[in-house]
Amino acid sequence: MAVRIAPLRGSDYDAVIDLWRRADLISRVGKRDERRAFTRQLRVNGGLYLGAYDGDRLVGTVLGTHDSRKGWVNRIAVDPSYQGRGIGTRLLRACEKALVRKGIRIFAALVNEENESSRRLFEKEGYEFLEGVLYVRKKVDPDV
Repeated sequence: MAVRIAPLRGSDYDAVIDLWRRADLISRVGKRDERRAFTRQLRVNGGLYLGAYDGDRLVGTVLGTHDSRKGWVNRIAVDPSYQGRGIGTRLLRACEKALVRKGIRIFAALVNEENESSRRLFEKEGYEFLEGVLYVRKKVDPDV
């Protein structure tokens, strides 16, 4: 059966968290990634939270967001037993297309320096790595 890309649903929550754990992707269950937050984010980012499905099994995710100027590609994860089949590339391209439909023409992602597979994926898809850019943040609540 071919892997298909489709919008994630609220009912996918447990499968998403399980996939992120199998793929060694950091999740903050009980905080930013709790079920209620995920459901709200699905509504806010309609059509940008995508899954790769082999039948009913979730084998990949990408979470797209935007600020009306720039699109962000977040949480690309592929089940380790499905890696090397082009699913990450398909998820990235599907996310970009969904962002373009919303009028977004610039895409960005935060990639950990040691994450070689993500670095290769983004480089292969034409993303440029910016030297001298620092990631900064401020938390209103330390538990978020």
